[in-house]
Amino acid sequence: MSIDESLRSNAIRLGVGQHKVSCPFCSQQRKKKGERTLSLRVQSEEVLYQCWHCQNSGAVKLREDYKPVKRETMTPVAPAVKKNWLELDQDAIAWLMSRGISEITAKTAGVKSANHYIRSVGSETSCVVFPYSNDGQQYAAKIRAIKDKGFSCQSNPQTFFNIENVDIGDDLIVCEGEMDVLAFMEAGFKSVVSVPNGAVMKVNDSPVEPANDNKFQFLWNAKKFLDKANKIIIATDSDEAGQAMAEEIARRVGKNRCWRVSYPDDCKDANDVLVKHGKKVLENLPNKATPWPVAGLYDAEHFYDAVDDIYNNGMGKGASTGYHNVDEFYTVVEGQLTVVTGHPSSGKSEFIDQIMINMAQNDDWKFAICSFENEPRLHIAKLISKYLRKPFFAGATQRMSQHDLDYGKQFIQSHFTFLYQADGSLATIDDIIDRLKAAVMRHGVKGAIIDPYNYIQKSRDISETDWISDMLTKLRVFAQAHDIHLWFVAHPTKMLRGADGKVPVPKGYDISGSAAWFAKADIGLTVHRPDPKRSESEVHIWKCRFSWVGKQGDTKIYFDPVTSTYFLPTDDFPTPMQVPQYQPEDVPF
Repeated sequence: MSIDESLRSNAIRLGVGQHKVSCPFCSQQRKKKGERTLSLRVQSEEVLYQCWHCQNSGAVKLREDYKPVKRETMTPVAPAVKKNWLELDQDAIAWLMSRGISEITAKTAGVKSANHYIRSVGSETSCVVFPYSNDGQQYAAKIRAIKDKGFSCQSNPQTFFNIENVDIGDDLIVCEGEMDVLAFMEAGFKSVVSVPNGAVMKVNDSPVEPANDNKFQFLWNAKKFLDKANKIIIATDSDEAGQAMAEEIARRVGKNRCWRVSYPDDCKDANDVLVKHGKKVLENLPNKATPWPVAGLYDAEHFYDAVDDIYNNGMGKGASTGYHNVDEFYTVVEGQLTVVTGHPSSGKSEFIDQIMINMAQNDDWKFAICSFENEPRLHIAKLISKYLRKPFFAGATQRMSQHDLDYGKQFIQSHFTFLYQADGSLATIDDIIDRLKAAVMRHGVKGAIIDPYNYIQKSRDISETDWISDMLTKLRVFAQAHDIHLWFVAHPTKMLRGADGKVPVPKGYDISGSAAWFAKADIGLTVHRPDPKRSESEVHIWKCRFSWVGKQGDTKIYFDPVTSTYFLPTDDFPTPMQVPQYQPEDVPF
């Protein structure tokens, strides 16, 4: 057969799409003759090819009688298979029986014998043949040596093994190997199949497109069986590759339709169970299969350990803010959303920064900061000043030394990550959440602040009210899913002074844009400075969803503008930290 004819033959066999095959130009001259180095792109009228080993490339026109089949409706074409297969002989029967498989089970599945050349053995040897059928025609086979462990394959299986013995509408058991199919059949199951080409090594998160899903074409070819199956029970091997294959199958057929089998600890697959524990144990495994986990759907039992914990230990409290009088009304709990508001220059951002510094220092929390109004270099300067309780800039009070600064930088590096729009563009809430997810994964952050909300790009497709509601829903779900505490800063509408000449304390319903600021917050917090000329500040908690976290009320706290530090009314000004001495090589930068 010429090279052009070989390419055309591959095109009709594989169908429209991207494929890899053995290269007809160079494979015979190579040690790894079967390695698939030739990329084929089969189109409606031609085949494009390129070998990634010998670099041969080009295009071959398809004749009219070589129309390739579209992958989404593909039925495997039965190539010419050399069927030197025999009825089961005594060697094959004895080997199968050693694996717990009876002669009648093997014959029901169409298993044959053959004397076949096995490359790894280096000679022709006695083998067991597992034929693959499509529409009643045997078109391929997988072959296993009996005495020496070795394998071969005739043609390219693209359907489940044993698919033609399946009863439509029955529970369908999906295994990884032909011997596992025979094992389940031996235990009394009929509708059992195995994948044709073994497991995958890892899960691929890319979108599933039937036309290009070459590795899993057997699933699309069996669509009528899968769609009508009562349950799909996945019984692949218990190793990493088997579990990856299970995940890939489940996401294609629908996790809501899948159950999974768990094997005993000393068994890798169904045939192991049959040999080591017998038919009864294997027979019970599909009956004990558990539903495939579906995101957001849990049995009550999933939460019982947590129920036992609060029964024995109570709900406890959240983490301390670092101020005992504030803790009476507000503590910080992972998985919750705190909405923070206050009039301009009231110190709301400074207060949350202070809480983060306190928690980083006292509880070793790590934080992500998305602050649109604070340039990172200045923000870091303020955070270091809060941590050391010393001025960053020169002034009447002695500023921190270079030694102090290095010590503070080390602390900030260990506890804070920054989200920064370096190009000045507006961020969407989805962009922010994606980067926060990365911060959780890479740095283990437990808290994050978004400050303020009006710098986030609004969707033009919905009203501001609906957009804010959707945004807060996304943030609450994110906080719960990743077990972090999220502070979200939002400015109130402009408020007029009252009859007493004072500006009222803003609360949840005073934040511009939507009542959702109140409704969807777990905690609502206002930082209020009654007299901008004085350092006295008030912390108001206007919503607390859970009583064990805190309660509604208010307390006072004072701000030192020299060190950007908050302190309690009963304290003097913040005491500067005594920075320990160290050698220059101790500082990791």
